[in-house]
Amino acid sequence: MSDSAGKKSWQLVADVGGTNARFAVVDLEDASLCDVVYYSVGEYEVFADVLTAFCTSVAAAGCWAQTPQSACLAVAGPVDGSVLKFTNSPWAIDANDIKAQLDDVPLHIINDFAAVGYATTTLGSGDCTQLGGGKAHSTKPVAVLGPGTGLGVCAVVPCQGQNVVIEAEGGHADYAPVDAQEIAVFNILLQRFGRVSYERLLSGAGILSTYQALAELALRQPAHEHPEDVYQAAIDGSDTLAMRTLHLFCRILGSFAGNLALTLGARGGVFIAGGIAPKVLSILQQSEFRNRFESKGRLRGFLADIPVQVITAKDIGLKGAAAYLAHQGNP
Repeated sequence: MSDSAGKKSWQLVADVGGTNARFAVVDLEDASLCDVVYYSVGEYEVFADVLTAFCTSVAAAGCWAQTPQSACLAVAGPVDGSVLKFTNSPWAIDANDIKAQLDDVPLHIINDFAAVGYATTTLGSGDCTQLGGGKAHSTKPVAVLGPGTGLGVCAVVPCQGQNVVIEAEGGHADYAPVDAQEIAVFNILLQRFGRVSYERLLSGAGILSTYQALAELALRQPAHEHPEDVYQAAIDGSDTLAMRTLHLFCRILGSFAGNLALTLGARGGVFIAGGIAPKVLSILQQSEFRNRFESKGRLRGFLADIPVQVITAKDIGLKGAAAYLAHQGNP
């Protein structure tokens, strides 16, 4: 599909989180993702500037039409109204300004985890690693969660032959500690924050907060200042405190995923997305994750057959935004 000047028609998709903003071109000839570019949120004062940078790079490629046929932005925060504020970054998006910047093309703004929800309907067997359970029921709801900069949540519900994605903010639900160690960490975080949600533990910042709390309980000085350093030290076995942090993270992640599966009746399966789970997959596979997922008393049998899939495919948010546009029938 080309315009009158022989340029290829395209759609713009973006996955905008608290740390990174990912952009891509969707080639309308074959629906493939092209020209994927990552930007650091901290390097741009406002979203409009990074959008300009991407559009400039697309124009420089020389093969694409001047403007996209349509656009979908998957953003990390509640999507309500025309001005959207991010949960974990200082950016805001004014939908009317962005639409004008894109020459008034059809613009869709969805929650970033809604995009992940749409992407789950397109995943193949090589895109995930299963953590226990049996076979998913294709007619039952699917739960999606993902620890990263924050803790995203959504549901995918089959309805009359189509998949309906339900946006949610379940990561901000009250955290419920289960064992003595979790209670001790909870008490430290409660004093620090005044309220403890699951996101306070199941996120990059949460890993660091948990590590610091465990260091306080062990009367040790923390050796790491960044979450990436904590889970790398856990993976290579160089820091026992980091290892305890990641195993605690995996237990809490299992409890939360099990809670979500119960709440949604997610016999269609549970998908774990986000940037952290694939990086700590080796620890997840050996941890108490699955036991805590199923450890729900009389409902253990209900959860035992539900498969949990860790999404290992790259650019899942971009693929989800593209799937959303295809679902909408654009252009």
